[in-house]
Amino acid sequence: MATIHLNDGDKAFIEEQVKAGHYEDADAVLHAGLRLLRSQKAKLTELRAMIGEADRQIENGEYVSFSSTDDLTDYIVKKAMARK
Repeated sequence: MATIHLNDGDKAFIEEQVKAGHYEDADAVLHAGLRLLRSQKAKLTELRAMIGEADRQIENGEYVSFSSTDDLTDYIVKKAMARK
């Protein structure tokens, strides 16, 4: 296993989290941080996929343009009503 070197600020933060009772020990703090990083990575991957799909739709002309906010509002309302 790799050795982990923490700066004084990180060590203090971990100690604060344990002392406050948020985590049982330093390992639990580090595991929580890793879970958060994994979650953020998954969300970023999903967001990139959504952006890629939107780009593809625009390139294929699969979009709707509106000349006013009223037109946009009417479109949204009609789409909502059609879902019922």
